[in-house]
Amino acid sequence: MNGPIARRGAALGLGAVWWWAAVRLAVAPDAGVLEGAVAAGGWGLSLLPVHCVAKSRAVGAVAAGRWGAAWRGKRGRGEVEEGVS
Repeated sequence: MNGPIARRGAALGLGAVWWWAAVRLAVAPDAGVLEGAVAAGGWGLSLLPVHCVAKSRAVGAVAAGRWGAAWRGKRGRGEVEEGVS
């Protein structure tokens, strides 16, 4: 029970710090590097994929080795296509 409460508390606290930095950058003329770093770091974290699953369980995932097979062609290694020398 303490795990979800701690995670939500941390998310709420870090979100409040990010909003403080973003508003301070927009409004305060003396905002500096600290506010910029906090705002940029929070924005960067928002780009991370947080809803990830293992590739074997993902719906529509590309099979392992697909790109290698496409690179070699459907015939496999060592075989030459007709008309290509």
